[in-house]
Amino acid sequence: MKHMLRTTTLRGAAAATGLAVALMAGSALAQDKPGEGVEVIPLKSSIAEETFQTMLVMKALTELGYDVQPIKELEYATAYVAIGNGDGTFLADGWFPLHQDFYQEAGGDDKLSAEGVYSPGALQGYLIDKKTAEEHDITNLGQLKDPEIAKIFDNDGDGKADLTGCTPGWGCEKVIEHQLDAFELRDTVTHNQGSYSAIIADTITRYKQGEPVLYYTWTPYWVSGVLVPGKDVVWLNVPFSSLPGSRSDVDTALPDGSNYGFQANDQKIVANKEWAEAHPSAAKLFSIMKVSANDISAENLLMRDGEDTEADIERHADAWIKGHQEEWNKWLEEARAAAGDAS
Repeated sequence: MKHMLRTTTLRGAAAATGLAVALMAGSALAQDKPGEGVEVIPLKSSIAEETFQTMLVMKALTELGYDVQPIKELEYATAYVAIGNGDGTFLADGWFPLHQDFYQEAGGDDKLSAEGVYSPGALQGYLIDKKTAEEHDITNLGQLKDPEIAKIFDNDGDGKADLTGCTPGWGCEKVIEHQLDAFELRDTVTHNQGSYSAIIADTITRYKQGEPVLYYTWTPYWVSGVLVPGKDVVWLNVPFSSLPGSRSDVDTALPDGSNYGFQANDQKIVANKEWAEAHPSAAKLFSIMKVSANDISAENLLMRDGEDTEADIERHADAWIKGHQEEWNKWLEEARAAAGDAS
C-alpha cells in the first residue's frame, strides 16, 4: 500500500513538474514571440524604393512572432483610409507634415497612430542643372515668371518651362500645383506628371546630353546620388512660403535660411490605433525603429543600378540588419519588454 502511494505521489510530482516546465516554456515563448498568430498587413505606395524601409519593419515583426503578410500596394491617401478602417496594419513611409491632410482625413488620432520618427530630415524641392544656374544666374523658382528664363527649360517647343513633377496621389503634386498658382507661374511652367521613375529617367538622359533640366525630387532617394546637389545641380529657393490645405500658414524656410517651398519631413510608421494599442510590442517597435536617410538613399541607388528584385531588396535589408545588429537586438528586447509590461 505504501509502495503504491509512493508511486502515485511520484507520478503526480512528475506530472506537476512537466506541467510547470510546459507552462514556463509557453511563457518564454510568449515573451520571445509576443505576436504569435497575430496577422499583420503591411501597406506601401507605388514607390518601389520604399520597399526597403517596409521590409525592415516586416522582418522585425516576424522576429516578434507576428504573421506578416505580403505587402499590399496602395497610394498614400487610400492607404491611410485602409489603415484607419483596419484593412491594413501599418505604412512604414508616412511623410510628415506632407501627409498631415491624408492623416486627418482618414480619422486622425482617433483611428491612427504615428509615434516616433523612423527616418528624419527628408527634403523636397525644385532643382536645375548647375551649368544653367550659373550661366543665367538662376537661384529662385520665381525667376521662371520671366518667359525668357522659362524658355531655357522648354523641351517640347511650346515656349514654357517643362518641370519634371510629382506623380498624382503622392501629396507633393498638390504642393506643386498650389505653388504654380501662388508664384504666378501657370503661364510659363508646365507641370509634367506621370510615372516618376520614367520621367526622371528622361530628365537624367537630357542632363547627360548637356540640356538644361528643371525637376522636382526628394531625399532620401537615388536621384540625388546621380544628380548630386552642389556638384551637378542646385536647389532653387521659392519666392515665399506657400502651402495648400491645413498648412497654409506654415513657414517652409530651413534653419540656414534656404526656402525650397516644402517643409523638412520626417518619415513615420503609421499604424491602426486600435491594433497598436492591442499589441504593445509592435507599437513599441514602431516608435523606436530608425533608419538614416543616407542608408535609404544608398539602398535606393543599388536598386537604380539594377538590384531591384524583391530578393535583392531582401538581401539589402538583411545586410543592413547585420550591420546594425546590436541596435536591432535592442529594439526587439524593448518590444518584448513592452508586451511583458502590458500583460
